[in-house]
Amino acid sequence: MEHTGQGMFMVGQRAYMGKIIFYEDKNFSGRFIECSNDSADLACLHKRCNSIRVESGCFMIYEKSNYDGNQYCLRRGEYPDCHHWMGANDSVCSCRLIHMEPSFNMRLYARIEFGGQMMDLADDCPSVKDRFHVNDIFSCNVTDGNWLFYEHPDYRGRMYLIKPGDYKRFSEWGGRSARVGSIRRILDC
Repeated sequence: MEHTGQGMFMVGQRAYMGKIIFYEDKNFSGRFIECSNDSADLACLHKRCNSIRVESGCFMIYEKSNYDGNQYCLRRGEYPDCHHWMGANDSVCSCRLIHMEPSFNMRLYARIEFGGQMMDLADDCPSVKDRFHVNDIFSCNVTDGNWLFYEHPDYRGRMYLIKPGDYKRFSEWGGRSARVGSIRRILDC
């Protein structure tokens, strides 16, 4: 995959563009903002967000500016109110375009700074406890792919976007604790 700028990506020989539209009111009405790339501060553009349409791509939206607060992964589709993306309120203050990756690989650790039990993962994991016999993931190294960590087994609870890179402690991915119940690859949108 090759980055071509302005939210466009080459997958094979075709350009891939992400586009998300945030509406102030439910059912895609009221003022709206279109976005095709990462935006660290949408709060300056709108006071509330009550519906979203993802026309292409896959986006992570955040309740607070600078990619902070509760996060939600939205695939192509329509979300006529915040309950459709599992949001607790009408606050959407930042978003990230998630780039599709061809392969997936990560290493998980039972202690901070890559210590303790080491576990390799290249596919979805509906229960971290059943698979690795641990309840908490304190650090990880992602070499390939974009992933979602979920607080509870079976892809439930708070979710966190895990992009390629090193995470020395759970706070670096935005986690409130080291509890990771399940892990899923972000495959396609």
